[in-house]
Amino acid sequence: MMTFIKRIIVFLFLFIALVLFGLYRYYINDVLRYEPLIHEDLKAVGLEEYTPLLLGLVMQETKGKGSDPMQASESLGLAKEAIKDPEKSVQQGVRHFSDVYAYGQKQHVDLATIVQSYNMGISYIDYVKKHGGHHTQELAKSFSLAKVKANPTLYTCKNNPNNFRYPYCYGDFTYSEKVLKKAKYFELYEKIKDRFKKN
Repeated sequence: MMTFIKRIIVFLFLFIALVLFGLYRYYINDVLRYEPLIHEDLKAVGLEEYTPLLLGLVMQETKGKGSDPMQASESLGLAKEAIKDPEKSVQQGVRHFSDVYAYGQKQHVDLATIVQSYNMGISYIDYVKKHGGHHTQELAKSFSLAKVKANPTLYTCKNNPNNFRYPYCYGDFTYSEKVLKKAKYFELYEKIKDRFKKN
């Protein structure tokens, strides 16, 4: 009986290890290749502590795939995925984050607002500032709806009412929560990596 239980435990352990390895290979590995570049670019502006956050952002945007992993083209006023060099994408993405972070600090809004403004633009910070200084999905929805009403032919969710964002078709009102959740995986990764370095 004990032998059978041991086999079950070993099987479960191997199964979990295989699943985690698969997740690492598919989701995390492509993102982690940008860690050194993101860290160095953030360090240059004194924000290196936000490396896990920006890795979470990359994971949300592209899972580290494609030529514009930080989806930074639009922050330059260019068409989506106009940047064709991943390093330039990271440089611009970090610059954009640095800009919204500095403005967010100046306006005394929370980090969730700053993260959301990476997706919705820096004017979202002003909007949240006028409504208490703390991001909520309801604020993101109302901001999105105002943008949609200002330009209804551009922000349409492809006229698909089944799109989870519909009718809030400007940006992703759940963006901040998604990025902050993903950032926790990379915070854990950093802690494990640091522990291995010490040993």
